[in-house]
Amino acid sequence: MKKTLVVYATKHGCAEMCAGKLGAALSGEVRILAVKDARKIDLTAFDTVALGGSIYAGRIQRTVREFCLNNLEALKGKRLGLFICHMETGAKADEEFAAAFPKELIDAAAAKGLFGGAINLERMKWPERFLVKKMGKITASVLKIDEGNITAFARALNGPAA
Repeated sequence: MKKTLVVYATKHGCAEMCAGKLGAALSGEVRILAVKDARKIDLTAFDTVALGGSIYAGRIQRTVREFCLNNLEALKGKRLGLFICHMETGAKADEEFAAAFPKELIDAAAAKGLFGGAINLERMKWPERFLVKKMGKITASVLKIDEGNITAFARALNGPAA
C-alpha cells in the first residue's frame, strides 16, 4: 500500500486545515504532521511526500524552507507535491510559490498547489490583528480555500490509477 506523508507549517490554522483536506483526498495510508514534528521522521518509510505552508509578508515559514534544505536529496527521490496557502492570486501567487521552495524541488514536483488562504482574526494576537485590520481594511475573518485546487493536487499526487 502506498504511504504518503503530508508535512505543513501553519501560523493561524489555514495550512493545517488544507493539509487535513488534502490527506482526506489522497489514496493509501496517509500521515499528516506539522513540520516541527516531521523533522526527525524517516522519509524512507514514505513513497510520497506533500509539503507546504502559509505565506506571510510574501514568504513561507522558515521551518518549511529548512525542512526542504535539510531533506533535499530525500525529497527529490519521492513522488513530491508542494503547496502554499495564501491570499494572493495570479502572477503574485505564482511568484510567492516560486520563492517558497528550492527550484530543484519545484522542478521535481509531481503536484504543485495554490490552495487559497484565510485571515483568521480570532487566532491573531492583538498587534497583528490591528495591523491586518488597518492596513488590509479587513473587518472580519476571511476564508478563501480553493477546494478544487486541493482535489486536483491530490489527483496529480496520487498519480495514474493502477
